[in-house]
Amino acid sequence: MIAPEGRKPEQPGPSDFRDPMTARELKRAAVWLGLAVAIALMWLLAQPLLLIIGGLVFASMLDGGTRLLGRVLPIARGWRLAIVCLAALAFLVWTFYFAGASIAAQFETLRSVVTHQFNRIADWVQTMGLMPKNSADAIGEQVMGSLGRLTTAVGTALGAISSLAMILVIGVFVAIEPRLYERGVAWMLPMEKRTEFYETSAKMGYTMRRLMAGRLLGMAVEGVGTWVLLAVGGVPMAALLGILTGLLAFLPNIGAIVSGVLLVLVGFSAGVETGLWAIGVYLVVQTVDGYLIVPMVAKRSVDLAPALVLGAQVLFGALFGLMGLALADPIVAMIKVLLEESSGNKAEDAQAPVPAAPLP
Repeated sequence: MIAPEGRKPEQPGPSDFRDPMTARELKRAAVWLGLAVAIALMWLLAQPLLLIIGGLVFASMLDGGTRLLGRVLPIARGWRLAIVCLAALAFLVWTFYFAGASIAAQFETLRSVVTHQFNRIADWVQTMGLMPKNSADAIGEQVMGSLGRLTTAVGTALGAISSLAMILVIGVFVAIEPRLYERGVAWMLPMEKRTEFYETSAKMGYTMRRLMAGRLLGMAVEGVGTWVLLAVGGVPMAALLGILTGLLAFLPNIGAIVSGVLLVLVGFSAGVETGLWAIGVYLVVQTVDGYLIVPMVAKRSVDLAPALVLGAQVLFGALFGLMGLALADPIVAMIKVLLEESSGNKAEDAQAPVPAAPLP
């Protein structure tokens, strides 16, 4: 374009998208804007996303049970999945019926016993001069508020029935046809990335199944073992403490600490000998779980550092509440598998021989 005499040639402006620089900057701005929107949506939709993740975790449990049942029953996968779902439903119905019939009334008693025992400890600490009264009262209010929320959440589990139902429905649908959803996610990826995605997805599914199988085994061992041993030692509310211990076993590290505190407080409320028996029960159950079940599961799934799991639980619990605390361990395990597979694929690509250039 020839500019008129005395005037400089015209340059493309910001509204001219044909300019390569403008198009490049618009693409960059769109990427950063999309990333910011995605982060904001993840934050605003954290609870629904956690429900979806919980559904996937439940689907891995159903899939693992279906695969395990296939080793003894050579029938179609649909029938095996139906048997597993019916067994899980029967267990949930029995648990709610049993809790509602003979245990729900003990929650208020448990709260009263724990409150009384903590007040006795606080009075002893103040008598020894180890803590000012104001500090003890503040800590007491905080601790008892947390324990109260725990017992209230367990005692009024029907209040969370909608979230539980959503997790169960998502888990059942995904377990019925897992390949359908896997292909749906792969469809959104480039063709050259789909093989890597399928391999990573298979590894994540294998790890999740092993992790959840070990978690269920640990919950059963801790819950039943605590129930039986406490009943033998004459500890009050043995059945309730066994159920709480089994449920809290789903939360590594933190669950063991909370259940241990409850066992010791309730045990010493019935006498010194009963309290010592409760301590012994806690040590035995945790030793069996920590030195037999956890190492066996870690060899078959993913070995997570305890400090890493505890840090993730604190972080997710502070950000997303009880649901984040419960799902912190599976999420960290899946992230670790994803990073390991990604780094392994990159290492294989780096070690692959470079094809020779064609001769001229």
